[in-house]
Parts: sequence; C-alpha cells; structure tokens
Amino acid sequence: MKRVTILLGMFLAAQLAAVAQQKENAGESPWGPEDEIGTLNMMTNATRFQVLSQIKSGKTYDLSVEYFVGMPSFHALGDPGYQYWLTHTPHGTIVDNPNGLGEEMNRKVSYTGDAISMYTHMGTHIDALNHFGLNGKIWNGFTPEEHLGDKGWKKTGAETIPPIIAKGVLIDIEASKGPLPANYRITAHDLQEALKKQGVSLEKGDVVLIRTGQAQFYEDANHYLDNYPGISLDAVRWLVEDQNIMLLGADNLSFEAFPPERPDNWVPVHTYLLAEKGVMFIEQMFLEELSVDKIYEFAFIASSLKLRGASGSPIRPIAIPVSK
Repeated sequence: MKRVTILLGMFLAAQLAAVAQQKENAGESPWGPEDEIGTLNMMTNATRFQVLSQIKSGKTYDLSVEYFVGMPSFHALGDPGYQYWLTHTPHGTIVDNPNGLGEEMNRKVSYTGDAISMYTHMGTHIDALNHFGLNGKIWNGFTPEEHLGDKGWKKTGAETIPPIIAKGVLIDIEASKGPLPANYRITAHDLQEALKKQGVSLEKGDVVLIRTGQAQFYEDANHYLDNYPGISLDAVRWLVEDQNIMLLGADNLSFEAFPPERPDNWVPVHTYLLAEKGVMFIEQMFLEELSVDKIYEFAFIASSLKLRGASGSPIRPIAIPVSK
C-alpha cells in the first residue's frame, strides 16, 4: 500500500508539472502580429510629455553600474566576462609610429585607444524579448527556425527597443523589510507593504524598480554573486496582471532568485515576463542613491545600444524627481 501511495504521489506530481508546463506558452501580442516590443507599446507621446512636464528640478540620479575587469556577471553557463585592453598608448605610439608622422608629432599629440569584449547580459542591461522563449517560440509566436539567422534574431532584437521615457517608481524592499536573507523571494505582499510605507501607488504604464540592496556589494563580485535575493512569480504576476506596469528593473544579478521556485522551469520569472507577457526588464541597476534620498517617484529616462539581433543590450537609465 505504501509503495502504491508513493507511486501515485509521483504520478500526480508529474501530471501537475505537465499541466503547469502546458500553461506556459509564448504570448500573442495585443498590439498585432508584427509587434516586437511588447508592453513598451504602452508608451506614447502623451505619456512621455506628461511625466516630463512634472519634473521639479534638474537633479538626476544615475541608475547604472560601472563596467570594469573583474566585475560581477552571470557566468554560470560559460558566458565571457568583461575584458578591456589598450590598443594604443602615448608612449607606444612614439615607438611604433603607426600613423607614419614621426616621433616629433607623436610626442606632441598623445594618443590613447582601447577596446572591450563583453557578454550582452552584464552590468546594467535590458533583456530583449528574444532572450527566453517557451516550447520553441518567443514573444508573439516568432520562432528560431524562421526568424533567427547566423547574425542574430530578425525579430525582437535589441535594436528594436525604443528610448524609454515614463513615470518610474522605486519599491524599496530592503528599506521596508531590512536586509534580505540569502535566496529570498520577494512576494506581492512585500511589494504592497513597501508601497504602503512609502505612501506610493502604482499606475498603468509605470516603470517599476525593485531594490533588494544587492548593489551595495557590487564592487565585491563574490559577495554580489552569492545567494542573492530575487523576485517571485507571485510578485511579477501582481505587477503585470493587476497593476499593468510597462517595464521592470532590479539591482540584483538575474532578477529572480535561485534555485528556481518551479521544478519544470529553471527561469520561470524570465519566461513569464519575456515570452508570455512581452515585458522587458533591466538587471544590475544602481538604486542606492534613490533609496538614501527617499525618491520614490521620478521621470525614468533610458536608452540602450541598438545591437542588431541581440538578446540584450547595455542601458544607461537616469531618474529625475517629479512633483506628485
């Protein structure tokens, strides 16, 4: 009897996992069959002008981190780290005379040049909608068989991401709950509790930035990468389905926490947002100064590099406080 009970339990668990997997499918865009930017379609000339007209000062907050050799990045799957090297130096130019103009000219005019190599999903960056898919499709039903070439995606590449100007809201979870335990999953209740303490409510089309406090450890890669907190499915469902937000961001490495909260999907938050709902998000943000100054509502302005066909791109977001 005990063996039958165990087998029955295993069968039911497998069935539940299968049902859960069946429910996870790439979404079809309400903005049409050619849509490549998902919920960023919520942004219009009117919404941009509305938030810009509410700016109350010229003070700006830089929400991006620095890139440097040894910086923390997601390399668990073998992706390359950040590399920087000099291609020209003032003294090397004198010695090599690469321009053919001679020592006198190269002593007068110093010359420095450099180059970088990096994974597109490191530092402050935005995930494009092709970054993760479900059951052979990405957002809006695009497939790698039809839309992925040797030089990148033909649909939803990072070059399609428009400049973003919208109302931004900081949800400061660490300020609300205190330092978060390792691998802590932020819930919808945590978000609601923090918003209540801040005296802030969300509106349709908002950009919501979630502070876990992890950016405090950014200069120490080992600490930053070690068992960081993240956002739960429960939390993002509340933000997307109940609050109709447009874009998300956080200060941790990969938005959600690990190990995954579902046995049938190793990145359920990523696939829910990108593939199912067409919601992009920004990772590895710097939100500490906003937290210190208790700036919870602001004009959010950001633009990413137009990397054709890419699944993500570096982005430089800023926040400018607005009147309530």
